[in-house]
Amino acid sequence: MSSADTLIDEQRLGVVAGLAARLIAERERWPLWFPVLMGTGIGFYFLFQNEPAWWIGGAALTVAFAGMVLVRHLNRDRTVAWAMLAMALGFAAAQFQAWSAAAPVLERRLGPVDIAGRLISVDPLPEGARLLIAPTSVGDLSADRIPVRLRVRLRRGDSPAVPGDWISLRAMLSPPPAPATPGAYDFERRAWFDRLGAVGYALGAPRRINPPSGESESSWRHAVEGFRATVTQRIRLALPDRSGAIASAIIAGQTHGIAPDDAGAFRDAGLAHILVIAGLHMGLAASVAFFALRIILALIPRIALNYPIKKWAAAGALFVIFVYLLLSGATVSSRRAFMMIGLMLLAIIVDRVSVSPRAIALAAVAVMLMTPEAVTGPSFQMSFSAVACLIAFYEAMRPTLSSWHRDAGGMRRIGLYVLGLASTTMVTTIATAPFTIYHFNRFPIYSVVANAMAVPIAGLWVMPWAILSCLLMPIGLEKLALVPMSWGIDLISWVGHGVTSWPGAIVHAPSLSVLGLMLVGLGGLWLCIWVGRWRWWGFVPIACGLLSAAVQRPPDLLVAGDMRLIAVRAPDGSYLPSVGRGDAITQDTWTRRAATELGPVWPTNGTAGEGSLQCDVQGCLYRVHNKVVALIRDGEAIAEDCRKVDLVVSPVAAHRACFNTPIIDRLDTYGKGGHAVWFDIQGITIETVRDWQGQRLWSPRHERILPERLPAIRQ
Repeated sequence: MSSADTLIDEQRLGVVAGLAARLIAERERWPLWFPVLMGTGIGFYFLFQNEPAWWIGGAALTVAFAGMVLVRHLNRDRTVAWAMLAMALGFAAAQFQAWSAAAPVLERRLGPVDIAGRLISVDPLPEGARLLIAPTSVGDLSADRIPVRLRVRLRRGDSPAVPGDWISLRAMLSPPPAPATPGAYDFERRAWFDRLGAVGYALGAPRRINPPSGESESSWRHAVEGFRATVTQRIRLALPDRSGAIASAIIAGQTHGIAPDDAGAFRDAGLAHILVIAGLHMGLAASVAFFALRIILALIPRIALNYPIKKWAAAGALFVIFVYLLLSGATVSSRRAFMMIGLMLLAIIVDRVSVSPRAIALAAVAVMLMTPEAVTGPSFQMSFSAVACLIAFYEAMRPTLSSWHRDAGGMRRIGLYVLGLASTTMVTTIATAPFTIYHFNRFPIYSVVANAMAVPIAGLWVMPWAILSCLLMPIGLEKLALVPMSWGIDLISWVGHGVTSWPGAIVHAPSLSVLGLMLVGLGGLWLCIWVGRWRWWGFVPIACGLLSAAVQRPPDLLVAGDMRLIAVRAPDGSYLPSVGRGDAITQDTWTRRAATELGPVWPTNGTAGEGSLQCDVQGCLYRVHNKVVALIRDGEAIAEDCRKVDLVVSPVAAHRACFNTPIIDRLDTYGKGGHAVWFDIQGITIETVRDWQGQRLWSPRHERILPERLPAIRQ
């Protein structure tokens, strides 16, 4: 071996030894990687193109557990065994949840059809309400094809029933809608895990009916939903205007009733977290309850001198936030906040110190065990990323902040409070930015300014009045607290609308790739978990993940799943739609993911898109990257266009008329959903929704996977 080879080997050994030394030095931080590896196992399950065999998750968990036992018996290091166990646990939890959620899904559009069943929940909307129903009959569907749950919209003025009531109504129903384009939000998957087999709209108000014989009385879940509905109704009676809808969101978690322009203003100003019950609300509720109870108990000398009032106050605060959790609907963010704050309160009760990094790790494991599918959603990703980054930031800044607060005067403390608020907002904004861009394709520029003005109002004015309104509600005096609460809400709304009106308030960005998001997430976790100088290596994958957006190119041609809407990309980046009033959700998804806008509708005769689109009464020709696409309007033009173009898009069946030309027609979209097409010098790339989804339990082809089990599962 040459001296050069020897030197290289020594350098490699030095690098390995250095990494091993750093790992050993931070051994106490290793458990924080357990939820990360568990989430990785969940991610592996959802990345499969075809549904894994039902036994794989259980087998992997068994093997990992056996490996752990063997390593312990041999008295060897268990680090690798713990890592394998965490990933196997995540994979098995996701697979178990997916199979246990199996339930019938409506196969085609039905209606008008008569529905009878039990009302599970009522979700207020600006234009009415949305009902979640557990049906016992749906038209003439056989019992084994009736969805376990279905969701219908009510028009404004149609009075909904109370959760737990048995109702009947007439409605139009459809299967859960497919993604608007490959890579977009997959509502079919969400509906599968929610056991939601159909969606639609009601044709009139629901009617209360007698429960079928043998049916049980309302469960505690119905009681909780009824309690939420009653609280929401009482709030809206006291505050019938827009502030009432926002108050319902803050108190009862009913966010869908907020007016669209208000919801947009809060979102674009970076204030959406005020509307979602999470750490801010749960922490304020716990603080108010804890200190109020402690002060009240301290005012009674006999109790204060003989009993541990601090522990009693912590127990009372724990009960308060548990009720708040139920009132919020137990969303992912509220569950995470409840677990973290609950651990801190339990630490007070048992005289232990709660360690924040361990608290968020335990909360993440608990949420992933209960709802592993939440890992793929924005609520889980944004909630945990924000809290993890805040904990890491204040861990690193604790010595500096302690020195600043030491012997600080009144004015300096006010300045430090403002600085802390700005720092917290900055950290959470940066932490959630990649996930905001990936899921919503927007970034609020003035979030720090908006939060600096709005969060003190929410914490010092809105939340105390919200808690007082709940205390006054049993005696019917909640309006005394809700009216002052609405003043603070109006002021926060004014801040949100004002900030969003500033120039450049929102930056629109195209979607990151899944790989890019994973790299950003890995880099962020590396920064947050480690405490040594090597933590800064995390910026490398973050930079690579963000730069991946630069190579993402929006599709040149988009075709909706029902083929009622087609769009082509103009040279200026806008999309030219085939019709002016297409599916609004599909149009919004297309333009949002490409960070662009809709251009003019295809002309009947003439050109558009700087000449890239030429149309007549029979159809259009679209030219891009030396390729020509025939966009057919009249089926008689198919045979002639097939000989001249590189791709045919036709609303009628065209495969028999064209043999040597690629075709997208109604049969293709019926079987494969929406299409996205890219053109370049090398050729044409076509992606479809069904190919992107793969053959999974929640895709419409799941009957091939569950031929016998699927129709039979009802409960």
